[in-house]
Amino acid sequence: MSIGLIGKKVGMTRIFTDNGDSFPVTVLDVSNNRITQIKKFETDGYNALQVTFGIQHANRLSKPAQGHFANAGVEAGRVIKEFRVNADELNEVKAGMKLELNMFQVGQIVDVTSKSIGKGYAGTIKRHNFSSNRASHGNSRSHNVPGSIGMAQDPGRVFPGKKMSGRLGGEKCTIQNLEILRIDMDRELIHVKGAVPGAKEEIVVLRSGIKSKPKNK
Repeated sequence: MSIGLIGKKVGMTRIFTDNGDSFPVTVLDVSNNRITQIKKFETDGYNALQVTFGIQHANRLSKPAQGHFANAGVEAGRVIKEFRVNADELNEVKAGMKLELNMFQVGQIVDVTSKSIGKGYAGTIKRHNFSSNRASHGNSRSHNVPGSIGMAQDPGRVFPGKKMSGRLGGEKCTIQNLEILRIDMDRELIHVKGAVPGAKEEIVVLRSGIKSKPKNK
């Protein structure tokens, strides 16, 4: 299915195999995903499922948002996401239904989307991986600098998109082709091999890998 799950990043740890191999994993809490709305092509112009995650006090929401959750018969959530699905997948779900973890399997390749950690204002060397200038042999106060950014008389300006100093991190990014190593059905946790962008408690979206290839039997 093309439906994904919303969760939060718990942190990183490692797990051991029966052979004694150690693998770094990121623990994702994807508990209590519930459907708030089913969008169909006939009424909305596209097929999608609207899913919410987390718990939030209803008095913190606007009146329309409270009514939206009440119509679905679910508790007010912290975040809402939509997943585009095929028309035949809509027949298997209904509003207010809880999404289970059994849609993912151990060994499956997934894509994880999250917001990266913000690092504040950074220079060109840290932000764009530029190389610094020599530290001696006549170099005077021109070590960690971006270098020349100007143009000739024609066009006589700096083009938009020039790699310069600025805000680093805090952007939406996706890590593809991560492998699921363990699924804890009781605590509704998924252990993904490798690192996932974002700090602890950051909201993550887990989808099936779009570039993954089925393994040969």
